[in-house]
Amino acid sequence: MAFLDEITIQAKAGNGGNGVVQWRREKFIAKGGPNGGDGGRGGHVYIRAVRSFRVLDQYRSKKEFLAEDGKPGGSRSFKGGDGDRLTIDFPVGSVVTNVTTGTVYELNKEGQEYKILNGGSGGFGNEHFKSSTNQAPDRATDGKPGEEAELHIVVSLIADVGLIGFPNAGKSSLLNIMTNAQAKVGDYPFTTLDPNLGDLYGYIIADIPGLIEGASDGKGLGHKFLRHISKTKVLVHLVSFEQPNMMKAYETIRSELSSYSMTSAEASRDGTLDQKEEIILLTKTDTVPEEAVEATLKKFKKLGKPVFAVTLFDDQTVKEFQDELVKFLKKE
Repeated sequence: MAFLDEITIQAKAGNGGNGVVQWRREKFIAKGGPNGGDGGRGGHVYIRAVRSFRVLDQYRSKKEFLAEDGKPGGSRSFKGGDGDRLTIDFPVGSVVTNVTTGTVYELNKEGQEYKILNGGSGGFGNEHFKSSTNQAPDRATDGKPGEEAELHIVVSLIADVGLIGFPNAGKSSLLNIMTNAQAKVGDYPFTTLDPNLGDLYGYIIADIPGLIEGASDGKGLGHKFLRHISKTKVLVHLVSFEQPNMMKAYETIRSELSSYSMTSAEASRDGTLDQKEEIILLTKTDTVPEEAVEATLKKFKKLGKPVFAVTLFDDQTVKEFQDELVKFLKKE
């Protein structure tokens, strides 16, 4: 099932319970006065950040979220019970916009929580209206409606590692080998249309779908996926030996990251993409002679960044890279 990264839902806080008209009726008390209680408050609506990148999946079919209404007042001046709060969970990295008011909430840390909608206040029972001039008020008020809003949620993945590179560079295959993520793999462009995620010893790895030249201008899948890299801690840049000019392919992707960083407020806020830590991974070494691999490694090492070369058909070379990647992450 595709990763869901954008959704719109409806949320409503609970209505306040109604106040009631009741009278005191007890033996030996000839003139019992009013004792109708007030209604309870409606439940508030909260949003909360959770470390689960699949939590939005449960909202594919459920689009309305309602907090509990307050209970009506009772006799003997009993106040009605307040409605239970409603907490809606979203993945860490979500930006929740109240479309109705324009208020924006950012959920960047696990457990972060905001109250976004207030429950309606309870109505007054007839005891509330008792006074020296009105000993027997025969009136009560209804509870107030809870606040409601349309919520638009956009998720920017907060992954430890983002796999980037041109289509067919081997990102999905690498993710599957390292994390058993079971991402779809195929020998054609744009196999991955949504980010695939995997867990490597507690580190979250995101396979960011293939970029193309012009992605920062919205071409291809454009900003939809560049957005996901903006909150990633470390980039692993895959460059395939199947590329006619590997350095040009590398520089093209770097140019797109730089262009997006200059035009995106979100990218600038989270740290520019072109300044993030980067590891270069040369893939599909089995397609060229060994001397070509060594020569290409030398060329890329001049960039001053960690460089590795693997064949995705050899679990051992991938395992060696995986171990080095974990060491690198532990130093972060």
